[in-house]
Amino acid sequence: MATDYDSPRKTDDELSEDSLEELKARRADKAAGTVDVDEADLAESLELPGADLSNEELSVRVLPRQADEFTCSSCFLVHHRSQLAKQKGSKLICKDCAA
Repeated sequence: MATDYDSPRKTDDELSEDSLEELKARRADKAAGTVDVDEADLAESLELPGADLSNEELSVRVLPRQADEFTCSSCFLVHHRSQLAKQKGSKLICKDCAA
């Protein structure tokens, strides 16, 4: 960006006023982009702890552990072999638990 050295320079007070005005304009721009959410809509989508879910049906397909995966003996999660940090006898430990 080219600088015009012949133009009148602003004082420190003018610079701070400009920056305050810019901040106010930015705040107004951000506020314009927000969407008002109705609290009633939020309340309908919340699941309460201990809610009765006996009539709900899960639609998740569970796959058995693959040949290139192992179960960590510390966290009991199934990881890919690339996540194996150490093996103590028959105990396999993932990188997250070894750290």
